[in-house]
Amino acid sequence: MIRPPLPRIAAVVLVAAAPLSAAAQVAPSDGERASYTGLLAAAARGDAAEIARLAGRGTHADVRDARGRTPLHVAAHGGHHDAMRALVAAGADPNALDGDRYDAVTIAAVANDVPTLTAALALGASPRNVTSRYDGTALIAAAHLGHVAVVRTLIRAGAPLDHVNNLGWTALIESIVLGDGGRRHTETLRALVEAGANVSLADRDGRTPLALARGRGYAAMVELLRQAGAR
Repeated sequence: MIRPPLPRIAAVVLVAAAPLSAAAQVAPSDGERASYTGLLAAAARGDAAEIARLAGRGTHADVRDARGRTPLHVAAHGGHHDAMRALVAAGADPNALDGDRYDAVTIAAVANDVPTLTAALALGASPRNVTSRYDGTALIAAAHLGHVAVVRTLIRAGAPLDHVNNLGWTALIESIVLGDGGRRHTETLRALVEAGANVSLADRDGRTPLALARGRGYAAMVELLRQAGAR
């Protein structure tokens, strides 16, 4: 099937948004990790004992690096669960946002890191946080990337299914417009549909998920949406 051209404005948004939403979340570089001291350095190493020692001396648990990352963000990027637990025990805010407005939940979601996501949620991090420059959620980010296991984990944790970001898209819509129509994004769509996401909630231009899937020639998504009663 030949896909009809997207409206010019929508096409520009798609080209711009796809790389930016992934690139905006930046893990500490080798140089940054080498420059860290105190709690940031301990978090980067995953050194829970040092975190507890520094916290016992009164070190502030939410110190920030140059990009606004707290030690908890640094530990989440590294998948250091014991360090994450030690930081929250020391008073770290599990819902803190970094300089690009990402939290520990969204960091784990974008990285497709279910164990770190589960650890963050257990520490009180909320799947309902509005994050990123797009005013999105971890669920929207995971749906965009086709991270099915992460999507299912966030749904079980109570992530908002129909949150609309500032591009006018829900998680369900992002699984279509920023997906490739393949297995991962189709299964992501299926998880959202089965959880009760609104299959008829249109984008800001009035295009429904079914219309968007049809326009891209994503037959499996079209059938899934039709079976769910989408119009």
